[in-house]
Amino acid sequence: MVRQSNNTHQQPDPTQVLTQAVTHTAELMGLNKATLAKILGISAASAGRMVAGQYLLNQNTKEWDMALLLVRLFRSLDAIMAGDENALRSWLQSCNLGLNAKPIELISNASGLVHTVDYVDSYRARV
Repeated sequence: MVRQSNNTHQQPDPTQVLTQAVTHTAELMGLNKATLAKILGISAASAGRMVAGQYLLNQNTKEWDMALLLVRLFRSLDAIMAGDENALRSWLQSCNLGLNAKPIELISNASGLVHTVDYVDSYRARV
């Protein structure tokens, strides 16, 4: 007779996972709540509640898509910078000739964030 285990493995809630990833990403990137709100397209109050653990990102919305892109940008930059937070923050704040702007200024809107992610991804893809 085969015994069935009562241990059921629950999948983590994607909204909690992404929300926590975004707040951690913002902290490591040195983004304040106002900047995070602008990037995600949410109110500053919502960003504050999110950082406090009282707001979850909403799937199938622009904020969800922007959050995914922000986390993707962070992960790519973190790999390029070998985990050096200071180098990552410096890169964000410095004028980038390839992007023709400071990345921190570009990522505050959807097209700029997409362009910056594409730029960083193409850099990582070099052999």
